[in-house]
Amino acid sequence: MTTTTLISGIAELVTNDASLDGGDHAEGLGLLRDAAVVVDGDHVAWVGPASRAPAADRRVDLCGRAVVPGFVDSHSHLVFAGDRAAEFAARMTGVRYDGGGIANSVRATRAAGEDELRDLVAGRVREMRAQGTTTVEIKSGYGLTVDDELRSLRVARTVTSETTFLGAHVVPAEYADRRHEYIDLVCGEMLAACRPYARWIDVFCEPNSAHAFTGEEARQILSAGRDAGLELRVHGNQLGHGPGVRLAVEFAAASVDHCTYLSDSDIDALAGAAEITVATLLPGVEFSTRSPYPDGRRLLDAGVSVALASDCNPGTCYSSSIPLAIALAVREMGLTPAEALLASTLGGAKALRRGDIGMVKAGCRADLTVLDAPSYLHLAYRPGVPIARALDLPGDGAPAASDSAV
Repeated sequence: MTTTTLISGIAELVTNDASLDGGDHAEGLGLLRDAAVVVDGDHVAWVGPASRAPAADRRVDLCGRAVVPGFVDSHSHLVFAGDRAAEFAARMTGVRYDGGGIANSVRATRAAGEDELRDLVAGRVREMRAQGTTTVEIKSGYGLTVDDELRSLRVARTVTSETTFLGAHVVPAEYADRRHEYIDLVCGEMLAACRPYARWIDVFCEPNSAHAFTGEEARQILSAGRDAGLELRVHGNQLGHGPGVRLAVEFAAASVDHCTYLSDSDIDALAGAAEITVATLLPGVEFSTRSPYPDGRRLLDAGVSVALASDCNPGTCYSSSIPLAIALAVREMGLTPAEALLASTLGGAKALRRGDIGMVKAGCRADLTVLDAPSYLHLAYRPGVPIARALDLPGDGAPAASDSAV
């Protein structure tokens, strides 16, 4: 038997249920004021005005705080060891990022034990949850051998079902003069070993980097992953114009991530595929590499589906903070506070092809984030202040950790 919990004292509830919008409500957020939520086990059972809330076995009073759907971080690289702070410091003096620093993380990750990696990932997940993230996608990509990629995915699978095989992160140093052999390894033995532990396959398609993969190489890798039954994601158009976006749309990938350099035809392609392929923007990377920010306003105005994610990784964005991504999207990329919140919740859910998260609605997972503030507007209004946290309900009836919750 489960225990039902009435969560009351919600000054402002963002449901992301557009059918609830009206009057002065922010478009698409489905705002309710003086609201309540009833949780049954790990799912939402009821949402509505506090004055009409049904009885429940117990009650939690949030004392006038705002509640939003738990953040959905649809792009992260949490399985790594080592430190690249010196690389960050160098970039602040003008050194350009080209993907080469990934080799440093590969060396440190290969040298770490599996228990050490598991502890590191668990700590990073706790850090995410303390900032309001309730669902996270985790990629491999710092092993780049069959055994190390498999180990990375085993570790990631202990905290999430949203695991991504990224053997095609870069070409490792030992294969620098044998690229075709490494690609054959990724598409063959490595893919076969990793497939049982991964839902997704990804590729860093970046012809502007000698370390990443060309369009034709990415095509071969995506085809192999699709044939093996994995769903598709793409790193694309981060360092310059390239074929990443067009490949993602052609292959009906769930998401193409970065999207820093886009042509008019790229945007048209993403707009035409808006129901299938999401453009996932990672503003923490631009902050950490001193690169130009994507034009989020242009994408939304064109009808592109947009998500926001952290891209937490040791080299180009060692931040697990979705609130930071929201603030940067509002300040630097032209999104409104409402659009940024939607992108980091419902947009992330769409990028993971999930219909059970990113909303506060009966039948969805009870993934709720509480703000020490009266309104969601404070996420962008108070950058750097830790006002967001995932809601943990005490007792046996609390939403349990599952394959979708952090």
